[in-house]
Amino acid sequence: MTTSESQRRSRILGSGDIEVSFEFFPPKSAKMEEGLWNAIRRLEPMRPEFISVTYGAGGSTRERTHSTVSRIVRETMVVPAAHLTCVQATRDEVDAVARAYWQAGVRHIVALRGDPPAGPGTKYEPQPEGYANAADLVAGLKRLAKFEISVAAYPEMHPESPSASADIDNLKAKIDAGATRAITQFFFDNAQYLRFLEKVRAAGINVPILPGIVPIHNFKQVSGFAARTGASMPVWMARRFEGLDDDPATASLVAAAVAAEQVMDLVDQGIHQFHFYTLNRADLVYAICHLLGLRPAAAAASDKQQEALSA
Repeated sequence: MTTSESQRRSRILGSGDIEVSFEFFPPKSAKMEEGLWNAIRRLEPMRPEFISVTYGAGGSTRERTHSTVSRIVRETMVVPAAHLTCVQATRDEVDAVARAYWQAGVRHIVALRGDPPAGPGTKYEPQPEGYANAADLVAGLKRLAKFEISVAAYPEMHPESPSASADIDNLKAKIDAGATRAITQFFFDNAQYLRFLEKVRAAGINVPILPGIVPIHNFKQVSGFAARTGASMPVWMARRFEGLDDDPATASLVAAAVAAEQVMDLVDQGIHQFHFYTLNRADLVYAICHLLGLRPAAAAASDKQQEALSA
């Protein structure tokens, strides 16, 4: 390691400037619910800016999302962000869900168009009496209440966009409608994100654009996610995980190192806010946060006390 690399890592590992947020998906069974809450409790001491909970088109999934975010409000000190989509719902139905969130104490919504009911790669058809797209949804939410609203951004372009410029125009429409933050689709090539950020700023979009980071708990599975969403997978990354299909313990160690390196490189570029797609796997994300210098709230307070005594 060169002197400059050593100084960089020392600065990052001792920095309190990194801000994180986490995404979870709602449980489908009692066992999964127990796992979810173990994951939330595991990561809560890292003091995330918010925790988002995904949302599907089906009624039962919507109910699980609402139940999860409501419980986060009641039982934790973390700010929840509830996902909300336009899929297969009228405006009145979506508005009713949003009002229920507000009544439950949820003040932050991640507003998304949502995937076509038939799955990614099929044509999206708006519900005739529903919100046409994410920008339309953002505008509707802003009329309902003073929600903080996050939206999606795509460093490598949304698969359905006709061009990169059209994709950025769509993002600008969502921001102009009232969104205050964008969270990117996950990516593995930081150069893609940095080029996208440059174009976004040139288009007059000045809200925070949080990089979406997904730890590779299972290379084959995450590669499949990437292929479906249009995220490129660098050759060097595939080599990092080569031969580890039947060695999950080593794969997890490699995944933590790879994700931490990705974030460290972005910190070098002036990025300090990161959104982790946890896939409800808290231990891996916790390890990555530790590598980045983040510590649980109690431990951080103890470290400050020790520093004061040593001064």
